[in-house]
Amino acid sequence: MSKVLKRAIVTPDKHFPLHSQPAINCVKQVIEIVKPNLYIDLGDTGEWGNFSHWKWKRKKKPPLEVIIPTLNQDVKDVNEGMDQIDESLDKVGCETKHFIQGNHELWLDQFVDEHPYLPHYMPKNCLRLEDRGYKYHKCGKFLKVGKLNFYHGHLYGGQYHTANHLRKLGANVMYGHWHDIQQMSATHIDGQKSAWSIGCLKDMTRESNEWLGGRGHNWSHGFAIVDFFRGGNFSVHLMQIIDGVTSLYGEKIDGNV
Repeated sequence: MSKVLKRAIVTPDKHFPLHSQPAINCVKQVIEIVKPNLYIDLGDTGEWGNFSHWKWKRKKKPPLEVIIPTLNQDVKDVNEGMDQIDESLDKVGCETKHFIQGNHELWLDQFVDEHPYLPHYMPKNCLRLEDRGYKYHKCGKFLKVGKLNFYHGHLYGGQYHTANHLRKLGANVMYGHWHDIQQMSATHIDGQKSAWSIGCLKDMTRESNEWLGGRGHNWSHGFAIVDFFRGGNFSVHLMQIIDGVTSLYGEKIDGNV
């Protein structure tokens, strides 16, 4: 029987500090059980609300010296969120970590474009990604591991966005961005291909998502375990979290305790 060559934990949109702590607790517990040697962060790791251009769409933006403390608070909050996950990854000796920039992290790029004398607000700088041991991938770029591609997920939307990804890419792909759980498979001339949208880890309550204006959504908490085999093949274990609870190997994982 051949062994798994590489085991990955893949996490989607956490939106620190607007995250779901029970969902994050589930991720941490699973990391410490399965002991991955690869971790992939799909981006939108932070909410970065104080960097967002949307915040000032209907009101005048104050002087830079007024908003700097709020930007620094965002940086502090997101670092503290990443610290939680890195604590578990470091505990199990995870060898390789990747950070894929999401569209919310792009707001930091745009801020630095406007204020080039403040480069410490670039995501890889303010999140200390090199010190943390992460390899950094710009938004829209694909990371390929074996026969599976990873990116943030924002390029192709629609109600059936996994089907749209398969049509456009013709390749196996896993992503976040849309906050829902979907899977679509199709047989191509060179074999089966699949696309996975693996949910989110953010607080899904109305209070943390006022921008929706009270509209309902189809979001779901989730993340993935991916096992890679010789030759690049892989298997995906989608970990859906409902009310802060999931399961692994027949055992309950409760993020509420």
